[in-house]
Amino acid sequence: MFGAVDFTVRAGQIVWLRGANGQGKTTLLRTLAGLSAPEAGTVVWGETTARRPFVYIAHANALKEDLSAVESLHFLMRLAGDEPTHDELDVALARFDLASRQHAPVRTLSQGQRRRVALARLAAEREASTWLLDEPFDALDAAGIETLKALLVAHAKRGGSIVLTSHVPFAIEEPAPFVVMLESPVAA
Repeated sequence: MFGAVDFTVRAGQIVWLRGANGQGKTTLLRTLAGLSAPEAGTVVWGETTARRPFVYIAHANALKEDLSAVESLHFLMRLAGDEPTHDELDVALARFDLASRQHAPVRTLSQGQRRRVALARLAAEREASTWLLDEPFDALDAAGIETLKALLVAHAKRGGSIVLTSHVPFAIEEPAPFVVMLESPVAA
């Protein structure tokens, strides 16, 4: 559980939510995504409390074990209201070095490959929306981390915004992440 938090996410900005385990980083992301209600205060999107387009990728990958990697990615995107082309799906999976595994059932993929399938959704995004990412670097190898960092930078440069949690320090110089430290509320 975290204390009072007040920050603004601007277009082209990366916001890094930090704090020890159990401080509420995932809870805050779920609240921003509208999956949990705040105990107090409000979440404001733009000039209103109406939600804006966003992509939420939780700590769990939300993939279907019996679908192939490409089918699972297609399912996730359709669930969000997108209708990607076969070419867009191919390019997104290739960006995360999964071209040769795109027809493999998810259940046969390593944890790192599963994470890459979930993150491939970011490579297929068409608009500069807000990305809410819970521990996106988990299970990635060095190449996967570099691919994700490049996507984050490119998204921010096109005017998208990102709010992410990570226990793993990640070096992005431009735009430098704005850090929000979550701390336990002070007992009265």
